[in-house]
Amino acid sequence: MKKKNPKHRVIVISLDAMGARDLEYMKTKKHFASLCSKGALCDHVSSVYPTLTYPAHVSIVTGMKPVNHGVINNTCLQPNRPDPDWMWQRKFVKTTTLYDEAIKEGWITAGLLWPVTAKSKIKYNIPEVLANRPWQNQVMVSAMNSSLLYLLDCNNRFGHLRDGVRQPALDNFVHQSALYTIRKYNPDLFLIHFTDLDTNRHIYGLDHEKTFAAMDRHDERLGEIIQALEETGDMNNTTIIVLGDHCQFNTQQAVYFNYILKEKGYLQTKKDKITSYRVIAKNCDGACYIYLNPKERNNETLKQEVTELFTELSKDMTHGIESVFTGEMAGKLGADNDCYLMLEAADGYYFLDEFDVLTLPVNQIKKHKMRATHGYLPNKKDYQTFFLVSGYGIQEGILYKEEMALYDEGPTLAKLMGLHLPDTDGRVIGDILV
Repeated sequence: MKKKNPKHRVIVISLDAMGARDLEYMKTKKHFASLCSKGALCDHVSSVYPTLTYPAHVSIVTGMKPVNHGVINNTCLQPNRPDPDWMWQRKFVKTTTLYDEAIKEGWITAGLLWPVTAKSKIKYNIPEVLANRPWQNQVMVSAMNSSLLYLLDCNNRFGHLRDGVRQPALDNFVHQSALYTIRKYNPDLFLIHFTDLDTNRHIYGLDHEKTFAAMDRHDERLGEIIQALEETGDMNNTTIIVLGDHCQFNTQQAVYFNYILKEKGYLQTKKDKITSYRVIAKNCDGACYIYLNPKERNNETLKQEVTELFTELSKDMTHGIESVFTGEMAGKLGADNDCYLMLEAADGYYFLDEFDVLTLPVNQIKKHKMRATHGYLPNKKDYQTFFLVSGYGIQEGILYKEEMALYDEGPTLAKLMGLHLPDTDGRVIGDILV
């Protein structure tokens, strides 16, 4: 089956952790500013709950909230693993995606580090995966989850640029692989995920000089991608999308609720593992799920105890709880409705899963130290992200002023591409389309 418009190209570039608050700076950058002048921009896109990379990126390509597409966290609930698996693979997504529908219509697809695409049908694909088991190495894990020959080719050409997951080395590898892919394969749909800014914000904080340097690098990468597109096709039939998935907030303190649950006898541990539990906390950085063991879901006495426990904890700001939601309320917000409770962090706090201490200031944390992070409710002030679209099928010089959600992006892109995403939570933003 052939595409309806075989000359049409769609390039989606995700700048992880870039928020609407960053647009003032990015509009001073040559290539970003040029796209803004030629395209349509929404500068107030609400992300999903929890505002984490994997749920957000799946919402972008499905048009659904996490509760409906199935990727409700970055990592799996695996109590017996100190480093649980991430939801890397396509199997975690319960519905169709933009790239699945494009493949059905004969589009040539490519992806670089786009979350939750491992073992998908994307033709040229190097997904975001990590070796997190003692017997694994990165080459083996990547080979098992990627388009093998494409991975080997890119790794042979540009693997020397990488330094583990350190930035900007990782994005330098992604960028050079992207330029090579455009020039060699010229894909019709290309999903590219850059994490330079996200990494630097976690390490240094929201507005450190290194975060501005990361944004500068992003603009340079954007310019080189545009140049490669100009060399390989008709720009009048090319749509470039640059978007964010969430923003971040600065942090000062981490709280470990499994410490309390262990003290109360609700979970048992051995060394660095949780061996059994009746109640367990599973963090989302700026939020936290509280789960009951499936065997305890009808235990009304336990439910009452847990509700009372976290209601009391929320009254003492030592625990950094801003709000306590029931599982039903969490589901309505778009999060996992299988949780018993969901906790929203107060300003300056985030949550972690370990159980050796109740709380630590950020500077004393050894594992998962983050001076800024995400996961919080998406409607908080100065926390929205953006959606910038330019080129084929897009109105020129439009500033879209109405509210927009991250899950509106999938239906909008599907409409642009002549595809259909069924049963979406989002809507088509028709005002930006020609």
